[in-house]
Amino acid sequence: MNTENHEGLLSGILVLDMSQFLAGPMAALRLGDLGARVIKIERPDGGDLCRRLYLSDTEIGGDSTLFHAINRGKESFTVNMKDEKDLQELRALIAKADVVIQNFRPGVIERLGLDYASVAAINPRIVYGSITGYGPDNEWRHFPGQDLLAQARSGVMWLNGEADDGPVPFGLAVADMLAGNLLVQAILAGLVRRGVTGRGVHVETSLLEALVDFQFEVLTTHLNDGGRLPKKSAVRNAHAYLAAPYGVYRCADSWLALAMMPLEKLAPLLNLPALANYTPDDAFQRRDEIKTMIASRLQEKTVREWLAILEPADIWAAEVFDWPKLLQSAAFRQLDMLQTVTRDDGTSVRTTASPIRVNGMRAKNDMAAPTIGEQSDKVRAEFIGDR
Repeated sequence: MNTENHEGLLSGILVLDMSQFLAGPMAALRLGDLGARVIKIERPDGGDLCRRLYLSDTEIGGDSTLFHAINRGKESFTVNMKDEKDLQELRALIAKADVVIQNFRPGVIERLGLDYASVAAINPRIVYGSITGYGPDNEWRHFPGQDLLAQARSGVMWLNGEADDGPVPFGLAVADMLAGNLLVQAILAGLVRRGVTGRGVHVETSLLEALVDFQFEVLTTHLNDGGRLPKKSAVRNAHAYLAAPYGVYRCADSWLALAMMPLEKLAPLLNLPALANYTPDDAFQRRDEIKTMIASRLQEKTVREWLAILEPADIWAAEVFDWPKLLQSAAFRQLDMLQTVTRDDGTSVRTTASPIRVNGMRAKNDMAAPTIGEQSDKVRAEFIGDR
C-alpha cells in the first residue's frame, strides 16, 4: 500500500463497510481516499453483489469493473450473518471501529442485531451511517432502493431531455453517488462531534432524500411560483428553467455548449442582429425560436472557429468533449486524476484517484479492490484473535 495514504486526514480511523452495491461503498471509498482504513464486510458465498453487476461485458480478475472502481483500497473480511460465531467476530470488530456503514433494507439490520442501538451498546463512540432507498419509516420503505427506481420517484427525470422526450433518466447512477457523498458529509460531522462529546451518533440519508436535495434550486422555484411545472425547451434543451441561449449546439465538426449570456452581447459575434431585439422575458418565453436561430448559425463554422470568436469576448462557451478527448487534454493530464491499482493475484486496474487534494497533494492508494475474504486472516489476527 502506498504510504501516502497512512498520512491522510483520517489516518487512524477504522471504517467497517457493511454495505453493498454503490451508495454505501461510495461513502466508504471516499473515507478511504481521505486516509481511513476500510474493511469491507462480505458474505463468504459470493461477496458483494456488485462483484457481478456488469456495466459492460468487461471483468477484471473475476470481478466487474464497477466493483473495482468503487472498492479500491479496501480490505475484505467475510462474515456469514447466519452464523453466530461469525457474528461474534463482527461484534469484536465493531468494538474497535470508528465508523460503520450499512445499507440493508429497513428491518433487516434490526433482525441481525446490528442496528444502531445494538452497535452503540457495543461501542458508544461509533459513528453509524445508514443509507436506504426512501427512508426508514415511510410507506415506500420496503421498495427496492435502486438508482433508476429512485430517479423515477423523485421527479428528476422530467428535467432532462427536450420538451417532447418524456422523462429522461440520468446516464449515471446519480442517486447512489449523491447519497454516498451526503453520508460522507454526515459521517465527518459525526466524527467531529464525537471529538467534542466523546459520544457516537447515527447519521442517515436515502436515495430519495439525496435526489430531492439535488433539485433544491429548481424545486424551490416550483414551490414559490404557483406550482408551475418545469418547461423544457424543445430545441437544444439543457436546463428546464434557463433562458436562451443556454444549450448544446451542433457546429460544422462537433458540439459547442453555450451558457448564460445576454443576447445583445451574443448578437454581433454570431452576426445575428435580430438577437439584440429580444427582451430578457423573450429569452425564456421564446427560447425555442431563439435557439433555432442560433443553432442554424453555429452549424456554419467549426467549434474551433467559433471559440476563436467567442472566448476573446468573454462568452461562456466550451467544446463538448468525449472521454478520449478529455483524457488526451493537457488540462486533464495536469490534474493527475488517474492511477493504476493492483492486488496480490496480479490483477491490475486503471481507474480514477481521489478528487480531493490536501495541502496541494492528491493521496493515492495503489491497492486494488480485494478478492472475497482476502484479508480475513489478517484482520482476525489483528483485531479478534482466537475465540
